[in-house]
Amino acid sequence: MSQEYQKSTFKELLDKLQQESWQLELLISGFAIFGLFTATDTLALKFQIAQHDKHLVESLIWFAINISCWILLANLLIHVILRGLWIGALGLRYVSGDIDYEVLNYSPKFTKYLKKRIGSFDKYIATLEDYCSILFAISFLFIFYFLASFLCVVSIILIVVIFLENDFNGVWDDIFTFTGIGLILFTLFGMLLTFIDFVTQGFLKRKKWTSKIYFPIYRVFNIITLSFLYRPLVYNFLDNKFGKRLSFILAPIYIGVLYLTSYSYVDSNFLDIKKNSSEFVANAGNYEDLLIKEDDFINRVTIQSKVITDNYLKVFIVFTDNLENRLYDYNPGLKPINDRRGLQSDAFFSNNFTTKEFKKRDSLVKVYYKTFNEIYKTKINNTYYKTNYLFTTNKNKNMGFETYVNIDSLKNGNHHLKINRKFINKKKDTILLNVVTIPFWKFKQ
Repeated sequence: MSQEYQKSTFKELLDKLQQESWQLELLISGFAIFGLFTATDTLALKFQIAQHDKHLVESLIWFAINISCWILLANLLIHVILRGLWIGALGLRYVSGDIDYEVLNYSPKFTKYLKKRIGSFDKYIATLEDYCSILFAISFLFIFYFLASFLCVVSIILIVVIFLENDFNGVWDDIFTFTGIGLILFTLFGMLLTFIDFVTQGFLKRKKWTSKIYFPIYRVFNIITLSFLYRPLVYNFLDNKFGKRLSFILAPIYIGVLYLTSYSYVDSNFLDIKKNSSEFVANAGNYEDLLIKEDDFINRVTIQSKVITDNYLKVFIVFTDNLENRLYDYNPGLKPINDRRGLQSDAFFSNNFTTKEFKKRDSLVKVYYKTFNEIYKTKINNTYYKTNYLFTTNKNKNMGFETYVNIDSLKNGNHHLKINRKFINKKKDTILLNVVTIPFWKFKQ
């Protein structure tokens, strides 16, 4: 079966299929565009949630999926438009035939110019056919290019996490540090050479002395970038001038489109609704009743509303990995030996604790809440209130710490809630830092 491609019947089949492939191209493009348009909002929301929750791994995964979908969607839309133009040109050719420059009765100067620049109508149709066929294939190739770049960046992040962020004692710490730095330098050097070879379309492979240096790096990055999966596509494009020209045209177009989408209209030199809440700004992300849509995210802390008619204030502090890290920094005894945060499988980690470890963890739970309530202080105007934060979820299913503050004694009018946080600086001094300021108005019913 593996030798089928060498038979003449198989080649005849391929020739026949490539002549009729436009029908499959349109069918696949149509279904793909519909599916991608349906999925893009969900994928963008998943990325925003992971980014808001400071989950690095999930953010990277959803970012890669989101960008890949947009690359494919953009290319397929261009492909469908060009293929539609090609079908229209075929219909026009059936009715009108080729271009008759004599019937146009232009001056000899324009007739000569148009014949040279445009030529026959069949040439125009053939050019459209070439663009459509190559664009459909290059749609997937550009995704592979993006994923290759993405995986190079991910490999650097993995090296940093594995070799530089882990705490080792003595000699092992130095060994892992030097190893990590060496691997990062090698990766950066390999990325530079790979990029040069890509831009120059294989210059490093042509010279004997550069090929000897580049070959081992090429083998390593062949695995890192998963390029062994799509090398045939790449080299098939590189041996075709038309394909190379199109790939170089599309790259600056993508960069230009990304640059244009970065523009937004600025209404004021001083006012910005996206700013965090303060004495002068009331950001909607700090009021629970304004979190209506699924992509409305908490801005660190929420209260129930801008206008409080109750005799209490509900304060919710959203949970993040950084929040827990601050607890560890303030009270190092809370930090576990094995940090289980991040992506974990229930198949391997659900029953990974011994009875002794369970008892130790349960005993530290009280210390955990005590430390949190010691670090985070609740202040209204100039008065600190004694609070007892408990762990819970809000109506949007965000995890966090919640407490209720009695504000029956507050007068009607404007007030400011301030959440302050203790932290210990390098000089071992305890400093109080303002986390957020949320304005609200109190009026009795």
